[in-house]
Amino acid sequence: MVTNVTNLSRSGLYDWMAQRVSAVLLAVYVLFLLGYLICNPGLTYADWQGLFAQNWMRIFSILALVALSVHAWVGMDHLYRLPDSHGAWQVCHRCPLPVPGGLRSGHVRVVCLGRADSLG
Repeated sequence: MVTNVTNLSRSGLYDWMAQRVSAVLLAVYVLFLLGYLICNPGLTYADWQGLFAQNWMRIFSILALVALSVHAWVGMDHLYRLPDSHGAWQVCHRCPLPVPGGLRSGHVRVVCLGRADSLG
């Protein structure tokens, strides 16, 4: 049996939900830090250290780091390799969205680390 090791689970719904929950947690973390910086204009190193010395902030920061890892892992799962004739690889989205311009417009969406002319 062949399994995809890049999925967090075997369910696309779980991956979708994990990415949405991680995005919300990251947004709350960033908004909190921005609010803290705005509300404390004369912030010193001691104040900053005092904030991160508290256990709740340590836990919040660890959760944000885990959320960032989950978010990136699920996001990178939607990218895959397309080998080309030059031995390089290209990163494309698994399900490109239809856009005006026809099939040739797909070349614009391709992030190519090799040669773009190998796409045809």
